[in-house]
Order: sequence, then structure tokens, then C-alpha cells
Amino acid sequence: MSVGPETAGERVLVVARAVIMPDGGWHGLRREGLDAALAVIEAAGSFEPRDEVERDPSRKQVIPYVVVRDGRRIFLMRRTRAGGDERLHDRYSIGVGGHLNPGDADLAGGLRREWAEEIEAGFEPDFAPLGLLNDDTTEVGAVHLGFVFMVDAAGRPVAVRETHKLEGWFAAPEEIRAVHDHLETWSQIVLDALDPAVPEA
Repeated sequence: MSVGPETAGERVLVVARAVIMPDGGWHGLRREGLDAALAVIEAAGSFEPRDEVERDPSRKQVIPYVVVRDGRRIFLMRRTRAGGDERLHDRYSIGVGGHLNPGDADLAGGLRREWAEEIEAGFEPDFAPLGLLNDDTTEVGAVHLGFVFMVDAAGRPVAVRETHKLEGWFAAPEEIRAVHDHLETWSQIVLDALDPAVPEA
């Protein structure tokens, strides 16, 4: 989510921190309150220039974040060295997500767009809500708020589209735990929250 030439002119959905987090915020994945947060965003959210809000922690950029599972396995992605940001090389993620833009209309529209852009699959899934994700411990996390959803592939093939930048495969929980320290921060938080509930085969 770094600011670069690709963000020039982009408008993203934001909401004031004080409005969406009247209790001052939290750390981690919060399972309750998603419907209330959606109502707040519908009432108080606005599309603002991304380059103006990337370093403004008084406003939270809304990010849909999708985790894909197949049984007890979770879709794991690794960023290759072909990507432009060296800080992300060889980092792992279990979530697909991105900013919401005016053309998305709402969170559901943004979810469908992100799925179509990032994932190669022959189906449009049901997006089951998991909760709200917040991490103010990093500069990037402080300006973003995740709406986390789970997708069940149910045995259907799933792949990444940008194969020059990413690799992706379904991995058992123990395989993902083995690279825990190399996961992006949001993925670490989601994995830690899911771990006890990951179903056994």
C-alpha cells in the first residue's frame, strides 16, 4: 500500500477515525461490530485523494481483505522479486485486498472487483464476513482499516493472476505457521485469530 506513481489521481474510500473508532481503536481482528461499521461508512465515508490520506492517521482507508480456504488449507501467496517494492520481496500473505474507489459503489462492489482482478477462478464466491482488522503499530496500518472476509473454494481451483509478481497455492496451517515471521502484518494477525478455529481434515 505504498504511495507511488500508481496512486496519482486515485480516490479512495476513507472515514474519520474518531467516527469509526469512537473508543479509540483496538489491535487485531474484532469479530463483532462489522454491520455497525458498515453503517457508519455508508453514512460518513467519502472518497478522497489517496496521496492526501496515506500519511493521515486521523482518517482510515477502508480495505476489503479476503482469505481463501479449501477445507483446512488456506491460500498462501508469496511476492516474488519481480515486484517493484523491494521491501515486499519474498513476503507472504493469506489475504487479497485493496482500496475502494468511486466506481466500486460499495464494499460488496469492491470485493467483487478485487476478486476478479487478483484471483483466477471460475466462480464468484460467497464472501463470509470474519470481522474488522486494525493495526496501529505500523505507519501503513495506522491509516487503514480492514474488513475481513472468508471464501470457501470447496475444491475448485484458485490461482493468482499476476504470476510475474506473485506465487499462490493452498497450504496446510502448519506450512503457513512455518513462514509466520515472513507474513505481512495483517496476515499474521488474521492467521493468529483463525489458528484455533482452522478445521481439521
